[in-house]
Amino acid sequence: MSGVAPDRVQLRRAREQLEGWKYGARDAAFSDFFETADPALTTEDLRLLDEIDSDLTRRDGSGLWGADEYGIVSEGPLDADTPLVVCTYHPEIPDQEYRGAAGLDEATRETFNEVLWEYCERVAGHIQSELEAFLEPTRSD
Repeated sequence: MSGVAPDRVQLRRAREQLEGWKYGARDAAFSDFFETADPALTTEDLRLLDEIDSDLTRRDGSGLWGADEYGIVSEGPLDADTPLVVCTYHPEIPDQEYRGAAGLDEATRETFNEVLWEYCERVAGHIQSELEAFLEPTRSD
């Protein structure tokens, strides 16, 4: 192994860990956003977001929470020595179905979608930390 960039075997092993890292990262990101002194959404807004998630899950099975997807990118324009974790799917509240429904105006829908986007990016950041810790022992070889 080169000591600079991880090889294919190490990347494959990291990708095998991704699903497990995702669950802990989601919990951490949820705490970061909603379980603080200054949460990203009020309790009422979070309850409404949960209701929308439940409704979407009943409709098509995907919902909002847990629908986000992540990948590990090992090559790209940044030429980074460390692979990057990226969110490959950011869930969002559909435009037509919820505008004016369930007490959700367009501004609130946009706010919720922005919070969901930032939440997913925070999850990716937590997974990135896990990836770097996983790769660290190979960096000293």
